Amino acid sequence: IDPSFYDNWRRARAAGVAFGAYHFMTWCSLASEQAAWFVANVPNDDDALPPVLDLEWNNASSCKNKHDRTEILEKVRVMLAAMERHTGKVPVIYTDMTFHRDILEGEQFDNPFWLRSTAAEPHTRYNGRPYLIWQWTQTGTMSGINAEVDRNSFYGTPDDWVTFQLTGCDPRTVEVLTAQGRCRSMK
Repeated sequence: IDPSFYDNWRRARAAGVAFGAYHFMTWCSLASEQAAWFVANVPNDDDALPPVLDLEWNNASSCKNKHDRTEILEKVRVMLAAMERHTGKVPVIYTDMTFHRDILEGEQFDNPFWLRSTAAEPHTRYNGRPYLIWQWTQTGTMSGINAEVDRNSFYGTPDDWVTFQLTGCDPRTVEVLTAQGRCRSMK
């Protein structure tokens, strides 16, 4: 856990900044263990954005255990379900092109996607997969930050962003998922 996680959570809320939790999935521990860790460490906060599940190969990790596609998808679905049960929000899936090609390509998820594509627009790299957020660079700059940062774009309008914040769901799927009891009511 980021040692500043709880302080950042509290301060972002106080400042009126959108905030939420981000979990990097590892393939060398059980999904049930990771889900229990998430539940124990992430507040169930109605004002938070939906949680994000980062799905990538752990290439820089000492964990080199690549399971087969079926096992990985089972872990992903266990983790997504646990995150949704805990927060009451449909988690966002963050992924890169390699993991998407190897595991997620062709799979149906109700979850919105946050796609990393720094060399081209996501529709050209992810075979038209709809996305909620696009990470278009990892070498961005921002006033007040003295290091390179990821820069991202939300797919929709300012009204779509408000809908996402109020419901916890992608505005394109909010009606269907609300009917299933999976999106929050507008506040």
